[in-house]
Amino acid sequence: MDTFNHLKTIISIILSLGIGTLLNGSVKFIQHPGRTRPFWVHLLFVLYIFILMIHFWWWEYRLRALTSWTFTQYIFIIAYIILFFVLCTLLYPADLKDHHNDYKTYFYSRRKWLFGFLAIMFCLDLVDTLYKGREYVQSLMPLYGIRMITHIPLSLALIFISSKKNLYYAGTLIFFILFEVIFIYKRYYLYS
Repeated sequence: MDTFNHLKTIISIILSLGIGTLLNGSVKFIQHPGRTRPFWVHLLFVLYIFILMIHFWWWEYRLRALTSWTFTQYIFIIAYIILFFVLCTLLYPADLKDHHNDYKTYFYSRRKWLFGFLAIMFCLDLVDTLYKGREYVQSLMPLYGIRMITHIPLSLALIFISSKKNLYYAGTLIFFILFEVIFIYKRYYLYS
């Protein structure tokens, strides 16, 4: 087995566990409609993480072009997908009894963790991207630069906003979702 196939297997296992967690958690609203109260801002976060994971899984295929791997590259990718898994598990905990079976209460009680891990993920992605060199960074510009300049500070800000006004969180998540869709479109459809 070559290095890429080995890495692809590990990446795929962890990503599929995360996506499975998101899908299982979301389907439970249909399976058991009265058991837990969904919260639309929480569902926006779920949608955003789902889009990020699908995009990452597609991007992963490009890794086959790398002929040699360093342990540092391996650690960055593993850390990145572990953060995805952690976010998925945080979004859909095993039970909500401590939060009155209400995702709104749960979301606000865990917002620091959710947006904290999201900020860490963006920072890790930035370090990984810079590690790959100037040519690689240039190939992602200008959208990647805009993404990092906006997404990291917004994620960090939402850790410290103590207000339970949905507008801050929903507005940011809608912006993140739209930005990711545009990023995907420009990266894979407009220039291909």
